[in-house]
Formats: sequence, structure tokens, C-alpha cells
Amino acid sequence: GASRDGTAPLPPATTYPVPDIPSGVDIFRTVPYAFIVPELLFGCWVWILVASTTVYFPLLQGWVMYVSLSSFIFSLMLLMCYLFGFHKRFESWRVLDSLYHGATGIFYMSAAVLQANATIRSETEPLSEIPLYYQLNTAATFFAFITTLLYILHAFTIYYQ
Repeated sequence: GASRDGTAPLPPATTYPVPDIPSGVDIFRTVPYAFIVPELLFGCWVWILVASTTVYFPLLQGWVMYVSLSSFIFSLMLLMCYLFGFHKRFESWRVLDSLYHGATGIFYMSAAVLQANATIRSETEPLSEIPLYYQLNTAATFFAFITTLLYILHAFTIYYQ
């Protein structure tokens, strides 16, 4: 029926339970938290591969190395927080996680594009006689785009959970 003022009653509020953030080794079995390990591995490969070249374009590849190394360190710290359960003390941990992975996804996209530019330019530079540098740059570009995808998937999955 109608309420006293003649308006229809409001439907009951539907609430969806927010899934608990796992801690300990359960994070390796739960999406999106399981993405942290591949993010660390592929991000580490980006840094290793770029560092293995002659870094012929320091302005471009310096940003790639900065993003990959700093993201590795922060993601490792985040993984430790999940493993030891520090996140259970804070109500807004999901927001922090989503913002971190979203911002890092944007940084990694810029780094991947700059690394792709460095790879294209490395074909025509004087050191292009050494095909190993081009191959290392190509592999670094591939891993940078894969890492970008992982960070963005992590951010969106947490946001829409």
C-alpha cells in the first residue's frame, strides 16, 4: 500500500556484502590479488631488460627504469602488507589498492609507449648493428605492455568488486 502521504513505499534497500580481502597465502588464490605476483615478475623483467641494453636513450628509458623499479618496490611492500594482514586495520584499503594500481597502470602505459619509441629508434641508431640491443628493447616493450595490462586489470577488478 501507500504511505500516509499517498506516495508509494520505498523498496527495501539491497545491500551486497563486500568480499573480505584475503590475507596470508590466500591472496595467491584470489583474483585480483593474485595479479600482484605477475606484476612483480613482469615489471622486474622490464627493468632487467632495459638495464641490459646500452640505454642509448636515457630520457626515454630512464623513465621506464624509474617506473618499473619504483612500482616493483611499492608492489612488493603491498604484497607484504597482504601477507602479514596489515590491511585488516584499515577500512579504506580497497580504495588505496584501486588508486595505487590505477595510477601505476597509467605510469606503466606511459613507460611502455616510451619504451616502444626507444625500440623503434634503436633500429636506426649507430648501435643498431648489434641486434641483441634491439631484441632486448623489444622484449622490454612486450613485458611493459603486459605489466600495464595487469595493473589496469587489478585496479578495475578491485573497483568493481
